[in-house]
Amino acid sequence: MTVHIYNTLTRKKDLFTAIETGKVKMYVCGMTVYSDAHIGHARTYVAFDVIRRYFEYKGNTVFYVQNITDVDDKIIAAANKQGIDPLVYSRQFTDRCLTDLDALGVRRADLYPKASETIPEMIKMIDQIIQNGHGYVTDGDVYFSVESFSDYGKLSGQNIAEMKKGARIEPGEQKRNPLDFALWKKTKPGEPVWSSPWGPGRPGWHIECSAMSCSILGPTFDIHGGGMDLQFPHHENEVAQSQAATGQQFARYWMHIGLLTIRGEKMSKSIGNIINIKDLLQRWDAEVLRMFFAQAHYRSPPDFSEKALSDVEKGRERLYRIKERLQEYAKGASAIKPLFSTLPEPETQYLSTIKELQAEFEAAMDDDFNTPKAFASLFEFVNKSNRFFEQHQNPNPDLCSYALDVFLKAGMVLTIFQPQSHPPLKKQPDVTSSLQALLQTYGEALGTPTMESLLQALLAARQDARKKKDYKTADDIRKNLEALGFEIQDTATGSVWRKK
Repeated sequence: MTVHIYNTLTRKKDLFTAIETGKVKMYVCGMTVYSDAHIGHARTYVAFDVIRRYFEYKGNTVFYVQNITDVDDKIIAAANKQGIDPLVYSRQFTDRCLTDLDALGVRRADLYPKASETIPEMIKMIDQIIQNGHGYVTDGDVYFSVESFSDYGKLSGQNIAEMKKGARIEPGEQKRNPLDFALWKKTKPGEPVWSSPWGPGRPGWHIECSAMSCSILGPTFDIHGGGMDLQFPHHENEVAQSQAATGQQFARYWMHIGLLTIRGEKMSKSIGNIINIKDLLQRWDAEVLRMFFAQAHYRSPPDFSEKALSDVEKGRERLYRIKERLQEYAKGASAIKPLFSTLPEPETQYLSTIKELQAEFEAAMDDDFNTPKAFASLFEFVNKSNRFFEQHQNPNPDLCSYALDVFLKAGMVLTIFQPQSHPPLKKQPDVTSSLQALLQTYGEALGTPTMESLLQALLAARQDARKKKDYKTADDIRKNLEALGFEIQDTATGSVWRKK
């Protein structure tokens, strides 16, 4: 395989060689599910969808892992504001975000590990980091010692001495060095909590991706990717803590996606220009949106606007017209693949045009997934095909079938020519898991829980809170149960529940 990838780690295009021949292991930082999926997410995940598709086009199998961050400061703040348990809150938005990407036509990853479900792996990795002399415990918090890791800053090109200038330790932090970062955070009111050797608390953000990727793909795997904004500090910290724990190289190739702008401005909540995928799909076909993102090189910062989408829509029509023309001319093609050894001169020239399309498309994609050039090869093929058909009204059906096959395979890599997508059936929430998460917060765990036993335990915890005049906790339990579709009624003999 001759694919070259711009590797952030080496700052040059490196020839890609998989650890295991014919199998590409890829980990991409996923969504923090505190709100609906937006077009910034679409930008990143369309890009990696194209990359995965091209590896498959080249004959590889791809094992694609994309995490879900369901424990995070933003999630906790949003959930507390609504009076809902953070894990219940994040579970709802996980389904919503993935459903939005389904509607956009982005293929799902092979695995979506969740932070809340990988706590034992994180604890094990943190313990290894401490044992190897790269982490330290301070009053229930665990920090990574940046100065203990000599290669810190290599991925992002940062200099530790320069970083220390102006860095400071925030109030309440007990770091030895302002650059050190949290691996484990001791428990605080209103936050999810897990047991650990260092006391109750929750993991830091950076450790989750290291624990997930290493436990699923192994300590060294092929590709790690994400948005350009994650290069520092998130990915830099991942490299440090992963290699500090395992003593082995982490990801071999690092790929970073250029960030989207909207009419020249950075997308942000403060500006108020965030556009959700589901809202945009009300006005534009999913394929137009995918084509807009795919036409930009993955490392470039595409600028989003309605005019840009309109231009893409016109280009898409040109591609579909030639597709339909080829389909019409290919009717009656033989089932056996022809050798094309005795074509007349004009059709021999068109055969060369087809082969040029394939060669130019693959050359573009082999060169760091250069999708702008790949699309240019498709449009050039459209131009040459139209000229050919203007002069030849009855072209060889086998030749047109071959052209159609090459054209469609290239287009599918770029996420076009997909079957019309339909919104998936709404997933039923995993009620039992959600109830278990609630009980972890408000009561004692059950050995072999059923939905009914979990509900009764939560009602008992609510009743106990009311007896203690802890009305906030009682009300929070009720709100969380209502969010899961259960109505609570207080009667003279106690509280009862029913499905809404």
